[in-house]
Amino acid sequence: MGRLDLSAQRVHKYATQLLESKTLTSPPPWYETVGTIPPSARLVRPVLQRATKKNGKKASRLFTPVKISYEEDRLRWEYFNDHPWELAKPRVVLEDDGKDYQRWDWSHALCRPEEREVGLRGVQAWDTKQRTQANRPLNGEAVVQRQSWLMRNGGLTEAAAYDKARKELYRSRHAREVESRIAREEARAYGAFFGKGPLEVGMELEDQQYANWVEWAKAENQALAAQASNAYTGDEADTAAAETMVGEPEELQEVADQIPASSAGQTAMGGAAVHP
Repeated sequence: MGRLDLSAQRVHKYATQLLESKTLTSPPPWYETVGTIPPSARLVRPVLQRATKKNGKKASRLFTPVKISYEEDRLRWEYFNDHPWELAKPRVVLEDDGKDYQRWDWSHALCRPEEREVGLRGVQAWDTKQRTQANRPLNGEAVVQRQSWLMRNGGLTEAAAYDKARKELYRSRHAREVESRIAREEARAYGAFFGKGPLEVGMELEDQQYANWVEWAKAENQALAAQASNAYTGDEADTAAAETMVGEPEELQEVADQIPASSAGQTAMGGAAVHP
């Protein structure tokens, strides 16, 4: 059997042999159940242990996973290292059919080119192409794919392609922000009302938590002060006597230095010595 213990799976077979040889007069209570539902191999077979090295030989690398790397991995590292906050933006990574690489044309620039750069026909061609590429994502991955295309087909170096792709992203986002701000101002001019933005809501929540913390800190300070005032100190008796002397009438203050029991009174004379 080697390292596998299959005795638990063969118990029904052994019991059958014992019944046939008349060693057992009656089948055990579990005989019919085990025959109908045999034990699973996962429950009876021990976990195989990895073989240790022998004679100083290295273990086989047959089952070692191969390190897979792509050209875009280096480009992604460079972009997200320069733009770490891009990772904080939400992004949908679900693909419908897995053919996004066929649907998006990365030869199409990320932003609308200027007329002085490509001419009027170039701008019109971009507008025509944009109708089919309007839903293309505009994020860090778009910069990586655009840079990769420029390196393979545009004849640009990695640094030049990266500079061109990221500037196209900046210009496109700037244009969208301007359009959104103008649309918002026009809507307000016609009487539209917009609620609080995410930044305003976040600041209000922070202010509320800070106010709650201030109230909690005040309560804790008051509790600590009360606990400290109620703590026992050895000077309480003298302090109480001094406060009593301050509030006494003038007649008592005149004879206070003659009262042996007071702090300013006479020293007791006579009596037995105090033994330790």
